[in-house]
Amino acid sequence: MPGKPYSEEQFADAEQEMTKLVLQSSRRYKVQTNAVFARLSDVAKAASGGMIRWGRSNSLWPMQFGLACCAMELMDFGAARIDAERKGYLLFRGTPRQCDVMIVAGWVTKSMVPRVRRLYEQMASPKYVIAYGECATSGGPWWESYNIIQGIDQVLPVDVYVVGCPPKPENLFGALMKLQEKVGGRIAGDTERSISENIRRNEKPGV
Repeated sequence: MPGKPYSEEQFADAEQEMTKLVLQSSRRYKVQTNAVFARLSDVAKAASGGMIRWGRSNSLWPMQFGLACCAMELMDFGAARIDAERKGYLLFRGTPRQCDVMIVAGWVTKSMVPRVRRLYEQMASPKYVIAYGECATSGGPWWESYNIIQGIDQVLPVDVYVVGCPPKPENLFGALMKLQEKVGGRIAGDTERSISENIRRNEKPGV
């Protein structure tokens, strides 16, 4: 009986080489399983992301919350003269669990900081903060006082600052419009927020 053309070892090596070539060829022309549904999910994600941002930016729910004299201007914002309801800003809620915007109106004492932080932590996410007036921005006239913090941004991340002492309700209207652009992704800062250094706090008194 004539001998075999290949030994057992040569045959095993050739089989491994052929298996490797077949696997490489199959990887090159492999069709992803569930490819249609994967592409549909990507489209749904892209579409829903824009819709979610649009919904959040057009349904800001501020908290019914005031600390000092700037709260009077906040009440004027809710009156008929400003007519903020046309932009959907007047769904003020009495509980933080139904709010996503905190408007810090007035100075913040050191004894009040834990309460303000607790209210912020109880708010629904994603949540945003507006520093309303000079006191909430940099301490205001009491920036040298021992019991007033020099801006709420020392405690909470602030999205929009409102200038003025007292600030006008129109300024708050503009701040909420700016916050809408930020939440909707039309300006920078909608994804990364941190407690940053406040420029107004570094100004020299009397300047």
